[in-house]
Amino acid sequence: MRLVAPLLCALTIGVPLAHAEDYDYFGANRQMIRNGVQAVLTCNGLFTSKRSLDQVFAQELAYLAGKVVGTAKGGNYRVDTKLGYVNVGGGDDGVAIGAAFREGIGCVVMAPDMSEADIGSLPELVVPATSPAAASIPWPEGDLTGDIAPDADVSAQALSAAADWAFERDTDEQDTLSLLIVHRGKLVYERYADGVDMTTRTRTWSTAKSIVATLIGMQVDAGNLALDESLGETWLPALPHDAPDPRDAITLRHALNMSSGLYPIDSFNMEYATGSDLSYWAGASSEKDMRDRGLITQPGTFWDYENYDTLLAVGALKRALGSGQAYLDYPRMALFDKIGMHNTLASTDRFGDFIFSSQVYTNARDLARFGLLYLNQGKWQGEQLISEEWIEFSRTPAPASAVRGNDYGGQWWLVPDERKAEVPGDAYSTAGNRGQFVIVAPSHELVIVRRGLDYGKQGFDRWDLLREVVKAFPPVTNPRS
Repeated sequence: MRLVAPLLCALTIGVPLAHAEDYDYFGANRQMIRNGVQAVLTCNGLFTSKRSLDQVFAQELAYLAGKVVGTAKGGNYRVDTKLGYVNVGGGDDGVAIGAAFREGIGCVVMAPDMSEADIGSLPELVVPATSPAAASIPWPEGDLTGDIAPDADVSAQALSAAADWAFERDTDEQDTLSLLIVHRGKLVYERYADGVDMTTRTRTWSTAKSIVATLIGMQVDAGNLALDESLGETWLPALPHDAPDPRDAITLRHALNMSSGLYPIDSFNMEYATGSDLSYWAGASSEKDMRDRGLITQPGTFWDYENYDTLLAVGALKRALGSGQAYLDYPRMALFDKIGMHNTLASTDRFGDFIFSSQVYTNARDLARFGLLYLNQGKWQGEQLISEEWIEFSRTPAPASAVRGNDYGGQWWLVPDERKAEVPGDAYSTAGNRGQFVIVAPSHELVIVRRGLDYGKQGFDRWDLLREVVKAFPPVTNPRS
């Protein structure tokens, strides 16, 4: 009998446990990140967007779909209006995460071991106040628009029907906040949901990627960056010898085309568990973690949507500008102030690095100005701010996106091959989570901005929106495309 026991023991060890591979080993991370999402969205909802707590719980936090801590009446969270601070969680609700509003930046997420006492250590950026004269400056530099109405050759009935299509959805999960349409440079339609107006700033999510690509393009135009040179990144882990690192083959073009070849950490069922979500929502260093990925395929050969690919390109921008005040001032001085985006805040992490893959807060009119810059082939009031060559790069399909229908360019989305029979094929668009779209359609001289707070399965289709809107507008004989 003594000989049998070891044998049984060995056999038991060899039997695989049923479904063991399905265990979520990142469950604690996911709860911590959920707390961080709630902290950041609540903080920005209250102090950046100037919304009420009831509005925040009803719309901003609908994104968490039943996994919200507490209600608008109270719960395991704290809001300090004097400090501009929100803290969520702790105890049975997982690791508590805080976020604090900082001047010129918006809300900055803090590490789990930080508290109100650490708010003063977070970055801030003092920016000039929006001029009160903006209301008397004509559109697009200012907000004086006169009568908002389309030209005589535009179908007002079809335009109204398209707007109703955008706002009156079949599902509550698609929550349209605003719709703006610019035609021939003129603001011809503007509509907001209840509780929202032209001053309301909300998160752009990944529409920020197209904004930072513009800033990067300016540095390429100036000769300070090059699309096809190595990123020049210092990769991690740092090896104790001088062996060549294959990641040095990654270029700025690869990063902007979402084709770096690096190990995916924001996709393949790892969303809201690792990767950029730890820096977005839990205070980890994006600058460090984006460099700590191994190469799994040749750069340029595989398309994978990764926030850290964008942030690698932002890292190259930072090296071109230097890490001082010039870097922090650059978005405002090079772009925002130039085209009247005075209501736009580019947020940073707690280390002072821009989270330009997602965290920009702005209103619909500022995004319309941004789209108009592209419709005008990079020219603003006679000044060429971004070259036509860069816009062409932005609109050129990434080679690795061919298997997807050539739907992605340089941090801009393109009309997929399968949709070109029903919508203008020359159109291109930003796209941010929860339905943040800036659509540029040169063949119809249009810029369309749709802001949303979608949740759940979401599914608002920007190309369907474009299909409905162009029914009202005549095409251009010789489009600038």
